[in-house]
Amino acid sequence: MRNSWKVAKWEIKRNMKNKSFIISLIITPIIFMLFAFIPTLFNSEDEPTQVFILDDLDVYGQVEEMVTSSELNWELQQTDVTEAEMAAKAEAAAHTAYIALTEKALEEGEIPVYLNDKLEDSFLFEASIIETPLRQLQLERMNLSDQQLEIIGKGVSLKPIEHENTGDSSKTDGESAEEGDPFKHIVPGIAAGVVLFSIVITGMMIFTSASQEKKEKVAEIILSSVTPTDLMQGKIIGYFVLGITQVAVWLAFLLPIALWKIDFPILEYLFVPELALLLLIALAGYLLFAAIFVGMGATVEDMSSTSNFQGIVMMLPFLPFIFMGPILMDPSGLVAKVMTFIPVTTPGVLLIRLAMLEEWPWLEIIIAIVVLFVFIWLAMKAAGKIFKMGILMYGKNATPKEIWKWLWA
Repeated sequence: MRNSWKVAKWEIKRNMKNKSFIISLIITPIIFMLFAFIPTLFNSEDEPTQVFILDDLDVYGQVEEMVTSSELNWELQQTDVTEAEMAAKAEAAAHTAYIALTEKALEEGEIPVYLNDKLEDSFLFEASIIETPLRQLQLERMNLSDQQLEIIGKGVSLKPIEHENTGDSSKTDGESAEEGDPFKHIVPGIAAGVVLFSIVITGMMIFTSASQEKKEKVAEIILSSVTPTDLMQGKIIGYFVLGITQVAVWLAFLLPIALWKIDFPILEYLFVPELALLLLIALAGYLLFAAIFVGMGATVEDMSSTSNFQGIVMMLPFLPFIFMGPILMDPSGLVAKVMTFIPVTTPGVLLIRLAMLEEWPWLEIIIAIVVLFVFIWLAMKAAGKIFKMGILMYGKNATPKEIWKWLWA
């Protein structure tokens, strides 16, 4: 194991001096920041809409209160412009609307709104808040009693009644509210997903590293000092450290910006006990794919001549995305459950499911993790055999038939 750590340190130092790795380390969070800030630059200074109200119904004060409480980007003003002149005035000024609150309009039940052509269509949806005081005025003119007005004003709504388990009366209201919080698992699930994605992408560099060492005849020199198993384990450990370093740098850039830009208690949801299990799944996913990548990398003579077989293997981490639709639609459905127990899809599918499910299926989780770690052990053994034979094979890429023979050698 000591030699494996030496190889890991060598891989870390070598990549930390690699310009491509350093650039990707810095450029990626900068790109995320640009995506966060550029839309803000275009949308932060929206020009307010000039809204002129012709108020013959004496409801301007109520309209003004509703506009303020709804935080609409309006500049509200009263006007004495006649309805006949409103269309021409609205057309002459951009971001302008005229609303005629007249007795005739109230009787007919249609309030005329004169808009400038450049005004967004969403304005009419915003202006629908005016309907409330006008409806109240109509009811008041019907000479209804206060009790009748209160009943009509309250309206009728549907109230969902959920079945409560009366046998478990020990739960407090706070505990019930916590269980119903959709962000309780989503935030740590996303965080673990980012960790898995980042270290797996970094782990793909193992494939390139092994292939490059074969091409440059470096593998023979290295193997004169360490065993193939030590070399393989060292690469897996080294690229894991590089992946975690990458995640740490990205979080150092992005987390403060997220806390500043998003009015949401991210840290409160992030650092929860469930995060430990989710990170364990992410780590297991890395170990699985790293074993596959390091084994396949040793079978490739040149990256430019990679066969379809090796290319398909490189796509295995992204397999859960193919089934994303059914999993998101029903995280407890048959497709989601089946994909949970297929080792190459277990990490991704399990993280998606646990992020979405309010109550975790612990029996399924335990079985899936046991199956995953057994498969990781088998993959490590298989990768060791493939790596031992493939790293010293020159002249051509290994075929699936040859790889199969190595596994049983």
